[in-house]
Amino acid sequence: MFAANSIVAALYARERTGRGDRIDTALFDSTIAWLANVGSNFLVSGAVPQRLGTAHSSIVPYQAFQAADQSLIIAVGNDGQFVKFCEAIGRTELAADPRFKTNAQRVQNRGELIPQISAEIARRPAADWMHMLERVGVPCGPVNTIDRAFAEPQTAARGMLLDIPHPQIGPLKMAGSPLKLASIERPPRRPPPLLGEHTDDILTNVLKLSSTDIQAMRKNKVI
Repeated sequence: MFAANSIVAALYARERTGRGDRIDTALFDSTIAWLANVGSNFLVSGAVPQRLGTAHSSIVPYQAFQAADQSLIIAVGNDGQFVKFCEAIGRTELAADPRFKTNAQRVQNRGELIPQISAEIARRPAADWMHMLERVGVPCGPVNTIDRAFAEPQTAARGMLLDIPHPQIGPLKMAGSPLKLASIERPPRRPPPLLGEHTDDILTNVLKLSSTDIQAMRKNKVI
């Protein structure tokens, strides 16, 4: 991702200045940058973060909870949402508790708050909670198994599940591309090419080789 962004930035700069650039992107550097809020919290406080599982280090409650049938993510991003969340789960007293009134207090008292929320969420199926929380504007979503992820209506709506005819095996299901451009109404949808399927096409139309040259390359096992 960082390499791709660097390439785009360099290309844009070249268009404006006429000068190219040299990009130096390392996996190590990218990982350090990817620490994001966890890294910043350490640099500011000096405190070494401990394992939190799916929980957020500086927002509470913001993690996966086990419902009666499956897990779901609940992301209470601010104090107003926390009040609505407590109303939705039938625990309004939590929002009034001095230990939990602000996010900073909830982070400090995470150990007292999360078990109480977990006990409530475990009482109902995930779909019930998602319906109630979405209704009051609290972000949430299921922790899907892979089959559920592909069965999500949004997966089909966004064209992320393709059914493409293949010349040898028939219909082939594939994940779509997340890159979508407004200028391309429907990107080409082709199956993975067979070995050597486009060799002659590329040699002839891209490299402009003659049929004699191609035959010689094939005879000499270059292709």
